[in-house]
This record gives sequence, C-alpha cells and structure tokens, in this order.
Amino acid sequence: MPDKEMAIDHYLFDLINQQWANPVLDAILPVYRDKLTWIPLYIAVLYLIWRRFGTRRAVYLLLCIGTVIAVADQLAATVIKPWVGRLRPCATPALADRVRELVNCGGALSFPSNHATNHFAVATVMSLTWVRRRGWKFAWFLWAFTISLAQVYVGKHYPGDILAGAALGAAVGWIGVVAYRRLAKEAAIRGITPDD
Repeated sequence: MPDKEMAIDHYLFDLINQQWANPVLDAILPVYRDKLTWIPLYIAVLYLIWRRFGTRRAVYLLLCIGTVIAVADQLAATVIKPWVGRLRPCATPALADRVRELVNCGGALSFPSNHATNHFAVATVMSLTWVRRRGWKFAWFLWAFTISLAQVYVGKHYPGDILAGAALGAAVGWIGVVAYRRLAKEAAIRGITPDD
C-alpha cells in the first residue's frame, strides 16, 4: 500500500481506536463484534425464511449463504492475507505502545478483514434474496458495517482492511446469488415484495 494511503489508514485507525475511546464502547463493542453474539439473529432469520418459504427453498438459500461465507472467508484468509502480508495493528511492533487492544489479537495478518468479508457477504445475499424493502437492505448493510468498524475500535484492523473486506464480501455475495438463482431456478428466493 503506498505511503499516502498508509498514512490515512493509520490516522483513521488512531482516530477510531484512540480518540473515540470511552468506557461504554469499551464494554459493548468487544461483545458486539463477536460472531457468537449473533447466533439468535441467525436462528430467527432462518425460522422466518423457513416459515415464509418452506423447507426446500430455505435449504437452497442456506446452502447459498454457507457457500458464499466459505468462499469469501477462504479467499480472505488463505489467499489474500498471505499474499498481502500486512500485519494487524495489534501485531505491529512499531504500534505496540499505541494500540488499545480490547480483544485477543489473533493471527498476525490483517488485510482484508475476515469479519468484514463475511458480514458483507451475508448482507449482500440477504439484500438480494430475502428482502426487497430499502429499509431492511440498509439495516443488513448497517449491521455489517458496524461490526466491521468495531474491529477497528478493538484494535484488530485498519479501516482499509474493513473496506477491502466489505468489497470482497459484497462481490462474492453477488456472484453467489447469481449462481444460486441459476441452480435453484424456481426455488430461488428473490425477495419479499412490498405487498407481502
């Protein structure tokens, strides 16, 4: 990454990780960004899809989501991260005294954020299938964005990491939905119309 972009990324990281720091966010965001926190949401969404569309169509959509997450996650973790080789802020020796590390640092590599990749992949699939109303589409992307931003706040990622993850996740999600519609055909869920 060129020096100018790195300088902007470091500035934004310091702004979010340091200057936005407060005890309320320190307590909430480590839990908010944890994937286990959202299990009730996933169960509720799965139930609503099953109830509205039936088992066969729910299974097709679940397979689409699972495949998209698996592909997006592996692209980010095993292809792009090793290729780019960018260290996490919390794993960068030069920043060791400046990073507020609110969760375990985890693996050393940072770019792109797997959290951002996976959550934007899910948001993209949901917005192209299950929901049509703009407000619900916005809610899915806001959910993905806030979880991704929390990754910066807790010291695990630079803002550039989450932007790259968001772009990757959205792209994989879109490709996944195109494939899902071709494979599932009439069983594909194309979104709830405003009249439903």
